[in-house]
Amino acid sequence: MRLHLNKPGIRALGVAESFKEGDVKSRLAGVVMRSDLVIDGFVFGTATLGGDDATMSVVKMFRALRRNDVNLIILSGCIISMYNIVEVDSVSKKTGLPVICLTYNESRGIERAIKHHFSDSGKKLASYRGLGERRQVKLSSGYRVYVRASGVTDREAEEAINLFTLQGSIPEPVRVAKLLARAVGA
Repeated sequence: MRLHLNKPGIRALGVAESFKEGDVKSRLAGVVMRSDLVIDGFVFGTATLGGDDATMSVVKMFRALRRNDVNLIILSGCIISMYNIVEVDSVSKKTGLPVICLTYNESRGIERAIKHHFSDSGKKLASYRGLGERRQVKLSSGYRVYVRASGVTDREAEEAINLFTLQGSIPEPVRVAKLLARAVGA
């Protein structure tokens, strides 16, 4: 798998979620956007709050697009839907695409929270630990993000994030996906 960032018209699938109190599932939205920031498609999915289906939900969303021109998946968070963990390596293997997972704040981790919320926390802890460490990236916009990536080098991940980030810290495909997820859940 090779990410050709110099290719004109590279496409990213940005995925974000939204849910509100009382929901059993979160709404996932995916936006396909070209590097010239033109929206080129969208897809929706769900993930169970507190469940273990986020990885397959993202994979199903990609497959539902039925497109072979998407070059990269950018996720807004690996831990979504109240501790439903998106296994970045698994998404990359099942889609054949590089995957970049972003978070926006420093964190000491969530192991204690997982143990607190789940009496049988072994599988969730293994999935969480399997994500590996986050790497801090300073964007050309001056903001910092934290990255976990699969199928792409650290340098390529940084270049890809900068390519799709107009301002602030959120790449445009993810920002628009978040807006869509919220609108669908309103």
